[in-house]
Amino acid sequence: MKKLFFFLSLMLATTIAFAQGKVSFQADITNRNGDVIYIKDNTNKIIKEIKVDGKGLFKDSFEVKDGFYTLFDGVEYGQLYLKDGFDLFLTMDAKMFDESITFKGKGEAENNLLAQNSISNETFEEANFDKSKDDFYVVFEAKKKSDFEKLEKGSFDDVFKAQVKKNMSREFLGMQMAYRDAQLTKGIIGKASKSFEYENHAGGKTKLEDLRGKYVYIDVWATWCGPCRGEIPFLAKVEEKYKGKNIQFVSISIDEDKDHEKWVKFVKDKNLGGIQLFADKNWMSDFIKSFGINSIPRFILIDPAGNVVSADAERPSSPELVAKLDSLLNK
Repeated sequence: MKKLFFFLSLMLATTIAFAQGKVSFQADITNRNGDVIYIKDNTNKIIKEIKVDGKGLFKDSFEVKDGFYTLFDGVEYGQLYLKDGFDLFLTMDAKMFDESITFKGKGEAENNLLAQNSISNETFEEANFDKSKDDFYVVFEAKKKSDFEKLEKGSFDDVFKAQVKKNMSREFLGMQMAYRDAQLTKGIIGKASKSFEYENHAGGKTKLEDLRGKYVYIDVWATWCGPCRGEIPFLAKVEEKYKGKNIQFVSISIDEDKDHEKWVKFVKDKNLGGIQLFADKNWMSDFIKSFGINSIPRFILIDPAGNVVSADAERPSSPELVAKLDSLLNK
């Protein structure tokens, strides 16, 4: 999950809100990531914390304005549509977040569609972003047609349907942008990485060249990014696992200059490990632009000679990252 088009829909869909009402919400989550789930609005403000009860369920009723929200389980995000009178029961396996989400009850049609669209979009990306431009646009147009037909044929709330139409248009714009960037990054694998020279939280500046001789695993993040913060505990475990190995962990913040002190305080308060750097021009930094980064978190892997191994590497929370690092470091 968490690709560009998902976040476009996530953030833009939450911009509408209508009548005030009350919803009932239950969740049965196996392999859960914590004992609390959060419902957030479009400003990323938590409007409700739901704690697990003695039966292992998350259960509560609360006031909301009709509209779009996000569900956060401490690691992953999902999209919700909540409306006065909705009575939703969610089942999910947190280890297969998107793939396992199922809603029952009043409001199930709308929320199941959101869940299905999320996994459909990610599956589409994984299956088609290596295609040639002409081949990509053939399957791209077919998906657009299919998705709009599915929306029109469904028995959905009218306000929901109208907004999702708008969001779909934004999602498809996001897919085109993500495809363009995937083609850009594919062309730099095995080639020398663009360099950087950024402020180091520990003092002075650090250049990519300073890290030559070691693999470099880079986390591009920001203090305001919830999914980025969700990866931090996993990153700490990976850093500990490979302590003393031929790899350096680097986190590059793309916070704006106005949030510089917020970054300084966050790194200190959270006792973040690795090398903590602050990009010179946030999203517009030359290094960031060279990788076509327009959504975060983003992870990059560079070899000891300074060449790009992966422009979109596995996340710390993914078991595939450990497998990848083991294959490189145990040669």
